[in-house]
Amino acid sequence: MNNNFADNERAIWILKTRGPQPLQTLADELKVTMEGARFQLLKLANEGLVTATTVSEGRGRPKQIWGLTEAGNARFPDRHQDLALKLLCNMNKTLTPEMMGEVLKATAQSTLEKYQEELKGSRDLESKVILLADLRKREGYMAEFKKEGNTFFLIENHCPIHAAAKCCSHFCQMEQEIFSTVLGKQATIVRTEHITTGQRRCVYEITAR
Repeated sequence: MNNNFADNERAIWILKTRGPQPLQTLADELKVTMEGARFQLLKLANEGLVTATTVSEGRGRPKQIWGLTEAGNARFPDRHQDLALKLLCNMNKTLTPEMMGEVLKATAQSTLEKYQEELKGSRDLESKVILLADLRKREGYMAEFKKEGNTFFLIENHCPIHAAAKCCSHFCQMEQEIFSTVLGKQATIVRTEHITTGQRRCVYEITAR
């Protein structure tokens, strides 16, 4: 049995290594009674980690077959982020700056379209910056909006793509370009603090032209 799982989560390991199983088989593997196994599985189901389906096999009572949900499968290591970062860094080393910029520009297009859709109802600059800060906050940037006189500040206290941004500076350049596009010609944007240069946060100073 895998020691990385607590006793009350051993069913997750069994379902991952054996596939979906009926309650009796799980009870035998867990060395508990049927009621004990059902209690553990219902607890895991309430946490969204396992689910049961009812299967009829000829005569007799239908069986409940237990299996992992997507969240249950996510409890096991997934190295796709490491692989994606390595691919990105290698692309940045081998492609020309122009080619790399084109690749990332295509990636940024969906973000740009999403922001434009969210901000399309806002006419004044302040409302746009407030909405942009809220969007970035929802995306994990711990963003906030501040106003000093006629100057607005978009502050990002965290960068969830910091490792990628350190590897490829195009990300930071794209970020500022996206902000400039969605805020429109009425705004001037200057980045006054930058996480990738060793500062605590990214700060964008935004003023009306």
